[in-house]
Amino acid sequence: MSAAHAFLKIVRQIHLYVGVFIAPALLFFALTGGLQVFSLHETTRGSDYRPPQWLVTLAQLHKKQTMAVPVHKARPADAGDHPPVSATAPATSDAHAPALAQEKPEMPKMQASHPLPLKIFAAFVALGLFVSTLIGLYMAFRYTRKPRLVAVLLLAGIVVPLVLALI
Repeated sequence: MSAAHAFLKIVRQIHLYVGVFIAPALLFFALTGGLQVFSLHETTRGSDYRPPQWLVTLAQLHKKQTMAVPVHKARPADAGDHPPVSATAPATSDAHAPALAQEKPEMPKMQASHPLPLKIFAAFVALGLFVSTLIGLYMAFRYTRKPRLVAVLLLAGIVVPLVLALI
C-alpha cells in the first residue's frame, strides 16, 4: 500500500467518524435555522401569531446555546418604533448631542430589497443540508465495516450536546 493510499484511507476514516459524531448537530442546526429564516420563532408586532414554545426554545438554543428564553417586557403603546433606552446607558445632555452626532457618520440609505427570494434560497440550503446529512448517515451505516463504532459515535453526537445543554 502506497503512502498516498494509506493517507487517503485515514482521511476517509476521520471524515466518516467526525461526520457521524456531528451529524445530529448538523440536523438540529439545519432544521432550526431553516425555520428561523422565516422568523417562525418570533412574535410579530401587529399580528396575532404566537410561536409555539418549543420553537422559541429551539431557536434560543440555536442562537444563544441556552434554553433559557428571556422574557421580553411588552412595549408601551406610545413607545412607537424607538428602541428602549437601557438602564445602564449613560445619560447625555443636549450639550453633548452635537459631539455624538459627529462621531457616528450617517449610514447610506439602501434601496428597499425583496428578501423573499434569498429567504427561499436559505431555506433550500437548510433543507439540502438536512437531506444530505441523512444520506451521509445512511452511507455511514451501509458501507462501514464497524457499524457498532458508527452507532456509538452517533449516539455520542446526540448525548454529548444534550448533556452540555442541560448543565
